[in-house]
Amino acid sequence: MDIFSTLIERVTYLVSLLGFGQNGWGLYLLGGAIMTVAVTLTAMIIGAIVGSFVTWAKLSDNLPVKLLGNAYTVVLRGAPELLIIYMVYFGGVVDIIGNTLGAFGLGDSNIINSFLAGALGVGLISAAYQTEVFRGAYTAISKGEIEAARAIGMPRFMRFRRIIAPQIMRFAIPGLGNVFQLSVKDSALISVTGLVEIMNASNKAAGSTKQFFLFFIVGACLYLVLTSFSTRFFNAGERYVGKSFRRPVGM
Repeated sequence: MDIFSTLIERVTYLVSLLGFGQNGWGLYLLGGAIMTVAVTLTAMIIGAIVGSFVTWAKLSDNLPVKLLGNAYTVVLRGAPELLIIYMVYFGGVVDIIGNTLGAFGLGDSNIINSFLAGALGVGLISAAYQTEVFRGAYTAISKGEIEAARAIGMPRFMRFRRIIAPQIMRFAIPGLGNVFQLSVKDSALISVTGLVEIMNASNKAAGSTKQFFLFFIVGACLYLVLTSFSTRFFNAGERYVGKSFRRPVGM
């Protein structure tokens, strides 16, 4: 009976640590999860913008531009992710932007610096992988469609908007889902900038309560939840985009 009572007390104590009460760490972990999502989404947007330009460079007929695009993907995919984040965080540009925003009362400059460093660092890494996804999607487009559009005199921007971009998204969505999950895991590295995301929140909670196994398992579960939802989201996006490209039965 004493063992059973002790077990109940132990379980109750562990549950209270995960609660949202005065002694619970639930709200702190939830804030870390929200920060992870914010950094990852911002990094994906940065990666999509930079990756689009790098993709254009790699597909360019201009040799110096093509070599520059190839160098970007080789360096960013080959260098350790933590090194990239350190270079961004201590590079100075992030400090200038963060301090400027802080001077106008738009937030704590330290938090802004950490967020920008994390999002930009992960975003630049993501851009290298998104570049390959976009490049592969472009090469999968039927060249006959592009040639037909040129033959009827369709302007370049219209070709991109009506033929190239929709099909790139069609072929790129599965790969972008993988890049998103990679960025979620890379976001754990931004804890070195002092930003409280899932990894940092789990580590602080574990250090304060000495319940390392509990909080690291909870942190792993939070990452699993995020990646599971992202998988469903990208699968739904793939089905939605694919509706316009389904062939009629019998063809």
